[in-house]
Amino acid sequence: MALKVKELPISERPYEKLELYGEKSLSNAELLAIIIKTGTKNETSVTLAQKVLNLRDYSNKDDLRFLQDISIKEFMEIKGIGKVKALQLKAVGELAKRMARPINNGKVVIRTSEDVAKLLMPELRYERREIAKTIILNNKNVVMKIQDVSVGGANFACIEPKDILSEAIKMQSPKIILVHNHPSRRQHSKPR
Repeated sequence: MALKVKELPISERPYEKLELYGEKSLSNAELLAIIIKTGTKNETSVTLAQKVLNLRDYSNKDDLRFLQDISIKEFMEIKGIGKVKALQLKAVGELAKRMARPINNGKVVIRTSEDVAKLLMPELRYERREIAKTIILNNKNVVMKIQDVSVGGANFACIEPKDILSEAIKMQSPKIILVHNHPSRRQHSKPR
C-alpha cells in the first residue's frame, strides 16, 4: 500500500508545500494533485496526477496544453478519476484557455495583420479544430466585437456568407476582418 499524503513529510505535501514555498515550487503533478484533491486507498492524489500527465507523451514537460484535448471519458479511464474529478480537470483546462485570452482594458485598434495576430493568437494557437472568426470594426478600426463564425474539423471549416456578415450588418459596421487558424500546423498556427 502506498503512503498517504498525510504520511508524507510536511514539506512534500502539495497543499503545505504551496503554502510554505509558493506555487512555483510545485511540480506539474503536485499542482494537478491539488485540483484532484484526494487519491484512492492505494494511490495518492500525486500518483493519480502523474497518471493523468502520462495520458499523452509530452516531450516538453512545461507544455500542458494537451490536457485541454483529453476527454472526460479518457480522464475517467484512470482508476481513481471519477466523473467529478474529470469534470474538475476539464474546467481547469477551460479556465487556462480563457486566462490566455487578452484582457480588453480599452479600445483595441487594428492597424496591421500583426495586431490581429496579437489579439487572437493566444486563443487560436493550440486549437485542434479549424475556427473562423470575424472581427467587427468601426470606421476607425476599433474592435467592436469578435465573433465565432464556424468551428470545423482538423482541416476544414464551413463558412456561409450570411454568418460572416449578419452581425456586422446588425451593428452597422463598415469593416470586418475574417480570421481562421490552421490546426494542422499546430506549432506554428497563425490566424490568417
